[in-house]
Amino acid sequence: MKTVLITGVAGFIGSNLANELLNRHYKVIGIDNFSQGFKRNIENLLGHSAFEFYEGDVRDQDLILKASKDAGSIIHLAAYKIPRYGNSMATLQINTKGTENILEAAKVNKCKVVFASTSDVYGKNPKLPFSEESDLLLGQTSIKRWAYAISKIYDEHLCFAYQEEHGVPSVILRYFGGYGPNQNLTWWGGPQSVFIDCALRKKPMPIHGDGKQTRSFTYIPDLVEGTIAATENENAVGQVFNIGNQREIAIIELAKMIWKMINPNDEPLFEFISYQSFSGRYEDVPRRIPDINKTKKLLNFHPKIELEEGMPITIEWQKRFTE
Repeated sequence: MKTVLITGVAGFIGSNLANELLNRHYKVIGIDNFSQGFKRNIENLLGHSAFEFYEGDVRDQDLILKASKDAGSIIHLAAYKIPRYGNSMATLQINTKGTENILEAAKVNKCKVVFASTSDVYGKNPKLPFSEESDLLLGQTSIKRWAYAISKIYDEHLCFAYQEEHGVPSVILRYFGGYGPNQNLTWWGGPQSVFIDCALRKKPMPIHGDGKQTRSFTYIPDLVEGTIAATENENAVGQVFNIGNQREIAIIELAKMIWKMINPNDEPLFEFISYQSFSGRYEDVPRRIPDINKTKKLLNFHPKIELEEGMPITIEWQKRFTE
């Protein structure tokens, strides 16, 4: 039985990934401090004979060493993000120190590391779609919106440095717009989480800027499938992969779609929020779309589920949390 350690196991991706790995007869060891994940996401796993859980922080090096001693692979998902609504210091410290601890443990216990990066690293690069070889173009350091991206870029470099210096096999995954059951219900989970909540309550959906900025959205089973493929494929070592769906949609069109799925007979309600209202001089990205040709070729990854299929399932799941 293969053993995998998942950090951030009670989060959105972590909980869905753990469930699927258990279905595939892996042993799963999970770590989470419930700062952003939820115990409800893993309640169905806690009694599973092949699931072992540690409550703790990825900055606790002794805990990471202990939890990873029998693992063949570590899938490092635990992270802190969205400094536009929170603390850039926490984003920088949790992400960099946590990843360093993971890599140190992998060096000691001889584990493969699958590191969860982000599409945010492509920043303001105007050349679309983003391939793994695209330049990473960020804004000024005085704009705290970029703290998350820069922490993930540093972590990617750290993974490759540990591979070069210490022989730690590493794979980088850049996720694009995940959504689905167990998603966080705030902006942390993405705009769709907030839009669903507002539409269910028939309240205006907050739209940053004019809503014409575009994104791609990937249903969670597709994200999980790509992650497992990268974990199992030995040819993935030393590589960066985009994991996402290539369909492009404007944020305001996504909001309209979600509203109509929930309130088909009502016109959608919007609340437009200027970027000037954010602290730290917030700066948005006009378009963010992945090129997944490399992922298709090397990992045989093909996203299968479109918004029209995945979003209604997500809405039904989220209804239980609406008072």
